[in-house]
Amino acid sequence: MSAPQPPTPPTAKAPLTILIVGCGLGGLSAACALTDAGHKVTMIESAAAIGDVGAGIQVSPNVTRLLVRWGIGDALAKIAVKPARFVTRRYSNGKIIGVTPLNGEGVTTPELPYYNVHRADLHRLLYERVAPHVTLRLNSKVVSVDPEAPSLTLESGEVLRGDLVIGADGVHSTLQQAVVGKKIPATPTGDAAYRALIPTELLLKDPDLKSFVENPEVTSWMGPRRHIVAYNVRSCELYNIVMAHPDKGSVESWTAEGSAELMRAGYTDFEPRVQKLLGLVESTLEWRLLDRQPLKTWMHPAGKLTLLGDACHPMLPYRAQGAAMAIEDAAVLGTLLSHITSVAQLPNILKAYEGLRLPRATAMQNASRLNQHYVHMPDGPEQEKRDAGMWNVFSGEKEGDADADTEQPPAPEKAGEVVAGSAEISATDAAAKSAGEEGVREERKLDENEKQKVATHFGYDAVGDAERWWRAVGVKEIGEVQGATCAL
Repeated sequence: MSAPQPPTPPTAKAPLTILIVGCGLGGLSAACALTDAGHKVTMIESAAAIGDVGAGIQVSPNVTRLLVRWGIGDALAKIAVKPARFVTRRYSNGKIIGVTPLNGEGVTTPELPYYNVHRADLHRLLYERVAPHVTLRLNSKVVSVDPEAPSLTLESGEVLRGDLVIGADGVHSTLQQAVVGKKIPATPTGDAAYRALIPTELLLKDPDLKSFVENPEVTSWMGPRRHIVAYNVRSCELYNIVMAHPDKGSVESWTAEGSAELMRAGYTDFEPRVQKLLGLVESTLEWRLLDRQPLKTWMHPAGKLTLLGDACHPMLPYRAQGAAMAIEDAAVLGTLLSHITSVAQLPNILKAYEGLRLPRATAMQNASRLNQHYVHMPDGPEQEKRDAGMWNVFSGEKEGDADADTEQPPAPEKAGEVVAGSAEISATDAAAKSAGEEGVREERKLDENEKQKVATHFGYDAVGDAERWWRAVGVKEIGEVQGATCAL
């Protein structure tokens, strides 16, 4: 059964020449939305080739909705994995402390699934979608930008000009400095993360590990100062593992080699199956997790340069929504610019884009930061409350209903009870519920609040949000009075 197709976006009456700096997931998504709206797009990428970069990512329904809209839903389904549930385990013995059904009725539906995918696979699908419609400039490093023109100067000395420049150039964004006027410092979190991919044929040979492939799910082991998230990608051909741990001098890079030997040494107190999994890892990448405070603005005052994705809201990986926020940015920006009828409207449309996106992205940045403590609690009373609260909050079952030696069948699918990353709800919510002093009435009230929070997040429709704003505000403030300052 195919997902319902939203209406075809309008073609802009004033097609723009748009320069997108960065050919990652955010940049490609922006190219999808903007070329669909009839704009002429040139993508500028410093790398010499589009390569197989990255490992696994989680694609929640708020993103699936957009990928289906852009026509790659069927292709994605063929290479993605639909996990039945999210299982959280105690690090030392593998005891289940939380179960969250996935891909059931409610926020996560058969039409808009929750997927696990290889980042490179999603990148390839988006690239193939936009390649016939854009001009791609590889091996082209941007050394400076003139936000007033706007124009870009490449390392070769060539100058590119357009009506709009979009900075989708990642955490080390050159365009960000042009917007905010300075380099935003990064703060060490004290954590780093290993990434590794294991051929699943190796897991299938081991009786203790084969269930991870035969019954796909997202598995998280939470321990003091460390946690692991693991799941299948690429049609269950690869098993993706991400291991957060105390940083001992790594660098912030997706391609920095790590030591498999040191990786294994850092998890010797985790359960035996983890030891087996890590024993299958031949090589690993390690990147330092740095935190950056939210920006106050994403656009240059001239109204011809804006930012998107990690260039304006880099996120820690504790909520599994970094790529999702970039893709949502692209959808909102593309939708708004589908309505442009004069280049004079551009500053107001960029202001509207920022007004619609900055609060949601900032909230996700803050939530990701808070989750670091939640998933890395040391053993003790606080950790015990957290674990008990996860049963109550996520699965509705009692602590102890499952253990490392007894695998439980997937819990009944409950509308709206879904989780991203290590924990979708906040530590505050979990602790409040696990304490239970307010009795059944308050517990049920909290249940509904949590379900509504998740429904709001995963049920979010970026295109619909932008269209509603346009009908309610944009038509009057931008469509009829060109050049006016819009209200949000």
